[in-house]
Amino acid sequence: QVQLVESGGGLVQAGGSLRLSCTASGSIFSINAMAWYRQAPGKQRELVATISSDGITNYADSGKGRFTISRDNVKNTVYLQMNSLKPEDTAVYYCNALTRVPGTFVPYNFWGQGTQVTVSS
Repeated sequence: QVQLVESGGGLVQAGGSLRLSCTASGSIFSINAMAWYRQAPGKQRELVATISSDGITNYADSGKGRFTISRDNVKNTVYLQMNSLKPEDTAVYYCNALTRVPGTFVPYNFWGQGTQVTVSS
């Protein structure tokens, strides 16, 4: 079992910045990778960025050049630094931890509760 708690969301003007945090607890040694997703009202949940256990990062086109995912292994925390925010970035942002179903090689995701990011024009 993994528990994820996000923080750092809020209201910001277009062009501003926010830094989201996600702290993992529980069976943290089972985590293979972590990711940030977001979901806007009436929209599908979409991937924002991923970071593997060895620090390899990937970004969706929507955030490339503006967002940076990082991690602090000592604090068991993953961050999403968001710069040059746009109104279309408005969404609930969710932290995700990739693990495996116990005793199998089947991937399983744990989700945080989400943190609201609102970007005004």
